[in-house]
Amino acid sequence: MRLIIALLLFVLSGCSVGKYQYSSEAEKRVDMTVTGIPTILGIGTLGTTIPLTPEYSLTAAHVAKFSMYRVKAYHPECDLAVVYHKNSEASLQPHFRNGRMGDRINLYGYSFISAMPVASSGTNLVNTGLKSNWNKLSCVVVAANAGVVQGMSGGAVYNASDDSIGGVIVGYSREINDIKTGKTLYKDVALYVPYSRFKDWLDSTLKS
Repeated sequence: MRLIIALLLFVLSGCSVGKYQYSSEAEKRVDMTVTGIPTILGIGTLGTTIPLTPEYSLTAAHVAKFSMYRVKAYHPECDLAVVYHKNSEASLQPHFRNGRMGDRINLYGYSFISAMPVASSGTNLVNTGLKSNWNKLSCVVVAANAGVVQGMSGGAVYNASDDSIGGVIVGYSREINDIKTGKTLYKDVALYVPYSRFKDWLDSTLKS
């Protein structure tokens, strides 16, 4: 199996990849959070959270770190966190299932540009290593050919076949490279942490 590496380039190379669109469905499935990082306009940047229980939501660690929510737990390897958040029963859809390569997926989150709920669709392409300030290389993520815009981090990846949650959006990459040859294998991909990487952590966090 080839070892491939994803490079997170969303800061240096624009604020989105692929196609995405306004989605009223996204508003039903995920929540928007405003972080405390000031922008040129004087307002916080945006992130997304996934309702889990009446008291907790799941999101990316880099969103939780600067959000207004109190953090219950950070994942020890992956860019994930559980935060305290009041959720209505109507918003709870906590059915998770790990997807497979080649499966169709739907991504839901909020756009930093418009502060509106957005969605995109695509296919799982490959598992890839991702090393960043928030994600260790040991936490392998999935690359998918779906659109992502800044603000969608922490949002939900749904398996299209049964509408289960397959993972959490953590960013995107302009390219995926083979670490041995340097050859570019994929361009403009969404990156998400699959359920298999955080199932045990999430179960123990919610029980504690």
